[in-house]
Amino acid sequence: MREKIINWLKDNVSEHRLQHILGVEKMCEDLAIHHKIDQKKAAQAGLMHDLAKFFPPPKLLKMAKKEYNEIDPVCLSNPHLLHADVSAMVARDTFNVTDDDILNAIRNHTLGNPEMSDLSCIVFIADALEPNRGNTSELEKMREISFKNLYKSVQKTCEYSLQYLIKNNKTIHPRAILTRNWALHKVRNT
Repeated sequence: MREKIINWLKDNVSEHRLQHILGVEKMCEDLAIHHKIDQKKAAQAGLMHDLAKFFPPPKLLKMAKKEYNEIDPVCLSNPHLLHADVSAMVARDTFNVTDDDILNAIRNHTLGNPEMSDLSCIVFIADALEPNRGNTSELEKMREISFKNLYKSVQKTCEYSLQYLIKNNKTIHPRAILTRNWALHKVRNT
């Protein structure tokens, strides 16, 4: 199945994006082994997390509207945020993935979700921190945290993303803030 997915990705994403996806897959696997989570599920979710990344906005909107009764206003005005949900649809419909843990991890990789599973946390973290994202001291520190505490890593990943969005005057989806607050609460209560 991995080879089939990679061949599909070669036809649907750039070479640069493919390298990112392979980096996410590897980091998911490494984090899963370290945190004693199913590494095959983690690797598969990592490999499939960006299936719809290069779908044009009208296609993302059309597919999402077909699947969901309602699309929130932030996603309507920023359809690229729907690529996570649509990637889960492609995983289900094109590759026959039926495992809800994997599908939810794909769905949650961009904005996160309060109460997300450890598998979802791993894919969320790996998407932001895989080695192709760079080697700044801040990213290296965040990678260290990812092997120590998944919730602290989700919190720091959210904060890193929120700072980027604010600095670049980008819209912030409320779910990103809810995810950060959920992770912070988990850190404080564990």
